[in-house]
This record gives sequence, C-alpha cells and structure tokens, in this order.
Amino acid sequence: MTPALYVPLITPFTAAGGVAWDALEALAGEILAGGAHGLVALGTTGEPESLDGPERERVVELIGGVCRAAGARFVVGVGDGRRAPGEWAAPPDALLAAVPAFVRPGEAGVVAHFTALAARGPVPLLVYHVPYRTGQPLTARALRELAAIPGVTGVKYAVGGIDAETVDLLGDRPAGFDVLAGDDIFAPALLALGATGAVLASAHLDTAAWAELAATGDRALGHRLAARAAALFREPNPTVIKAALHAQGRIPTPDVRLPLLPASPRSLAAVRLGT
Repeated sequence: MTPALYVPLITPFTAAGGVAWDALEALAGEILAGGAHGLVALGTTGEPESLDGPERERVVELIGGVCRAAGARFVVGVGDGRRAPGEWAAPPDALLAAVPAFVRPGEAGVVAHFTALAARGPVPLLVYHVPYRTGQPLTARALRELAAIPGVTGVKYAVGGIDAETVDLLGDRPAGFDVLAGDDIFAPALLALGATGAVLASAHLDTAAWAELAATGDRALGHRLAARAAALFREPNPTVIKAALHAQGRIPTPDVRLPLLPASPRSLAAVRLGT
C-alpha cells in the first residue's frame, strides 16, 4: 500500500486580521488535487491557539466539507485531547492528540492518558509524539503499548531525527498501527525505513512531489524535498510557509498571529531560490 500523505493546513488571514475563508477552502482543494490523501485541521501549523472558539469550529466544518467532497481523509488536531469534544455532527476520520506537554508524566502516564482519551468516544486517535516540544520521550516499547490501546491507530512521529528507537519501532511495527513521519526534513528517510505515511507542512508547496516520493521512494527526490523543507523551517512554523504561499498568490497575506512574527525576506528568498 502506498504511504499516505497528509497536509496540516495553515490558517490564512486577511489584511484586516480575520480568517480568509475563501483562501482556506481553495487551498484545501488545491492540496487534495495535488495528490494529498488527507488534511489535518487545527494542527499546530494552523495556529489553533490563536483562533477563537467560533473560528476553530468553522475551520473544522470547512475543511471537513472539502475532504468529504473529495473522498479524502480528515483529521482534527485537539491539542493534548483533554478538552476535545465528545460528540461531532460529522465525525472526522481521526483525532490527532499530542503527548501532554511540560508535565512529563512518564511513559506509564502517557499510556494511561491515551487509554482514557480512547475510552471517551468512537473517533480513532493518532498520538502526536514530538518530544523536543513536549519534554516527554517515549521508547519503542511504550509506543507499542499505545498501539495496543483499542482506538489508538497510529502515531505522528516527530522526534527530531532517527535513532535506535526509530529503527526498533519501524523494524517491528504493530499490525494496523500507522507510523506517520512528522519531521519534514527526516520524512524521506522515515518513509524509506517503512513509515506508513507522513504529515508534512512543507507539502503545502510541494504536494505532488511529496506524493510522488511516497509512491516511488525516489532517493534524489527525497534529498531535494528535505533540503526544501529545511528552508521552510528556518523560522518558526508556519511563518515561512505562509510567506511562500503569499508570494505564490495563493493566500491574501503572509500574516500570522502573536506570539509568531512574520518570516524575514531572507528566509523567503532562501525558499524561492531553493538554497
């Protein structure tokens, strides 16, 4: 089976500071037409903490509608999941819930946390494992414990590199448990090691190329995409991606909301020149 490509959508803003709804809908459609298998609404790339409640609800409704019309998979980011709604008018295919940040509950605490989340509702869970942000590392053994929880169907794996735990997990991946590459720079290598898909913000700009990489494993293409991803992450995500999308005329402004600041012209030039 070809690895699945998911794109965690940015939230475009108008010059007046509101959400650019038409641009968001168009961008979602373009990315799916470009070869993505699904979209993530309210992932960290979408600046969800800067959106108010009605904005978040409308983002979910809009992107969910685009996905359903295209027959694509739809995932909703819910932070660490503790405040996720228990009922959905039109349930997504999965919820992306992060390992709780800052508290560092230990591996047993993480397993207990996701056991409780999975028991709350019928929507499958994807674990977002990003230890350089949460402060909580997880071994391959702990991830296999998470995989054994009914309702936990995969992990967005973003550990900032490839180490022995990565090789261990992918060398003996639990049946039916997706391992989705979540670090854009390392995604080509993770796909080569057996990741079942990827959740990649840089695929806003290179959707068709990332889809081709997932299908073919082309090594030279993987190197080019990793280099492009490095340029897109020179400043806090999604600032450079938004600047590039604006330069392409795909969103009305490159604006972000505080505490983020717009990307510098130098970082945008690096992306456009591929350096």
